[in-house]
Amino acid sequence: MKYDRLYINGKIFTSDDNRPYAEAMAVKDGRICWVGSDAEAEAAGIAADSAGIIDFGAKRVLPGFVDCHMHAIMLADFARQISVLPPEIYSIEDLKAAIRRVRNEQEEGQWILGWGYDEGKLSENRAPNRRDLDEACSDSPVLMQRSCTHIWAVNSKALELAGITKDTPDPEGGRIGRDENGEPDGILYETATYLVMKLLPQKTVEDMADDLVNLGNILNAQGVTTVTDMGEDVCDKYGEIFRSAMKKGFKNRAAAYCSWRFVQQQGGSVVTDDSDFMSDGRFRLVGVKLIGDGSVSGRTAWCDVPYLPVGGASGEPEYGMPVCAEEDIKEALDFCKKNKCQLSIHCMGARTIDRAVDLTWQEQPWMKDGQIPSVRLEHVAMPTPQAVKRSAEAGIAWATQPIFLYSEIESYQKNMPPERVGENYNIADWQEAGVRFAFSTDAPATSWATPSEPFANLKGAVTRKAWNGEDTGQRHRVDVETAIKLYTREAGPVAGFSDVGMLKEGYVADFIVLDRDILEMAAEKIDQVRVDETWIGGEKVYER
Repeated sequence: MKYDRLYINGKIFTSDDNRPYAEAMAVKDGRICWVGSDAEAEAAGIAADSAGIIDFGAKRVLPGFVDCHMHAIMLADFARQISVLPPEIYSIEDLKAAIRRVRNEQEEGQWILGWGYDEGKLSENRAPNRRDLDEACSDSPVLMQRSCTHIWAVNSKALELAGITKDTPDPEGGRIGRDENGEPDGILYETATYLVMKLLPQKTVEDMADDLVNLGNILNAQGVTTVTDMGEDVCDKYGEIFRSAMKKGFKNRAAAYCSWRFVQQQGGSVVTDDSDFMSDGRFRLVGVKLIGDGSVSGRTAWCDVPYLPVGGASGEPEYGMPVCAEEDIKEALDFCKKNKCQLSIHCMGARTIDRAVDLTWQEQPWMKDGQIPSVRLEHVAMPTPQAVKRSAEAGIAWATQPIFLYSEIESYQKNMPPERVGENYNIADWQEAGVRFAFSTDAPATSWATPSEPFANLKGAVTRKAWNGEDTGQRHRVDVETAIKLYTREAGPVAGFSDVGMLKEGYVADFIVLDRDILEMAAEKIDQVRVDETWIGGEKVYER
């Protein structure tokens, strides 16, 4: 065989348990055809059979990271908005100044958009309300999304355009925040955000494609070679958007999920048995996603114990809220079985996790590729022992995010008793039971200035300490090799790719070269690692 390239002199971590370490690998037509040592390559004459030889210079090489739960189109859009996060913004006063700057650059009436606020990170220790936003701008609609994206803060102009008044009832699965007089305070929870969402300016397919190309450059520099889009309301345009982006230079592999709400409204034709729109394996429409509840930091995850302070502002215990009905899960389950696509359910709180598992764990797998899970649950912050046991037995996959505890520790400590904080994402119990799970970021839905960056995420998993050094549960630490495998080998099939995430014969040649050895350094410094090179399909797409 004539190989395209032979890569030598590397400290390769393959994520393949059968051969975890190597020095060399050969690539043909974008796939790995051979893996071994430099001496084995020389003895086999592989160098003579290769068109080119690349010397890694004894640097650490990993499979490209697979972010099996992110929101690529949203993240690409947010990259052009106000980032309500350190080191740009530390307070509501900083936010007001940023809004004023944007308003001075725009015409009256244009939307001013921002993302990422977390009341725990703002010096005022509260969310911005309509009065705060009115002080910054009153003649144009303003919308700031919370880090979880399930809660929005808007000004009076946005409320006026949406027709939200004191008499507007809370929608099913959502809530309109109100002040002491019953007037809307500008905070919209869960499905109440839809009242404003329909008013937002709509980007064209080409606008979104251009945004993705810009995002792809960011991801390549971070070593993220495969991404997901978890449920945008542009499902009928997914193929057009990604096809255009890839023609314009978006190199990453991508999987997408239609929101179940969109499928219910538009019909099921958007998900088909043949969903690889690019015909080259780089993009595929994998399944549908339901929103089961909200977030821990937003106090809307549906829990089995009340949030602190018990009794809440209303005097009644707060447990969060379910966002979809049980019937929605049953209908989506039937749809996915019929269309041979994945069922994805957002489940953070214990009650939501239990409900999702109870309704799905006895189903027989239906995906054609047996490596790809039929059911996947998203986030899974506080599963009950029964949910852990049943998920392990049924092969239900979990996509979880170490970055949440790492970056949002303030909100967790505020909302939960100390003994419960460190038992969120109780990974040791999942490993013992044999649960199938993978790491991801949920970017941009977290309080981190570079939300898709993988090394802070890995640091959070390996140290189980937050960004500020707070302990987040030492019992649930994982070693760095396990963390990498959860971010590569385990994440690929969860995202619908059974040939991604390992440097192994037959797998795609997606890999990264690091500036230092992540396997031999102090765990506390993992977030300092940078990517020197990124290769996708055997093609170099980034060099620092």
